[in-house]
Amino acid sequence: MAGLKDVVAREYTINLHKRLHGVTFKKRAPRAVKEIKKFAKLHMGTEDVRLAPELNQEIWKRGIKGVPLRMRLRISRRRTEEEDAKNPLFSYVEPVFVASVKGLQTAVVEEDA
Repeated sequence: MAGLKDVVAREYTINLHKRLHGVTFKKRAPRAVKEIKKFAKLHMGTEDVRLAPELNQEIWKRGIKGVPLRMRLRISRRRTEEEDAKNPLFSYVEPVFVASVKGLQTAVVEEDA
């Protein structure tokens, strides 16, 4: 993991529609959770990905098969609190509530934490 800039937060729009194409109705929400984790792992380069409870509620809000087509996510790479952790960094994914996800680009967010 050399060259990984330490802690950073970015906002992404993920297209769940293309990632869930052809997935059985009863497996759509669970697959969406897996796809979001995969997306965060790819973009942040961390093995450990944690989802905010609000994000889980946003995915499941319309039931197991009514997953939103696109979602705006804030993914932040953070330091792990535990001393003997395998990975020093983890990604935390939370939803960003916007009126419309149309035309939004990936943006770096300044965190005041």
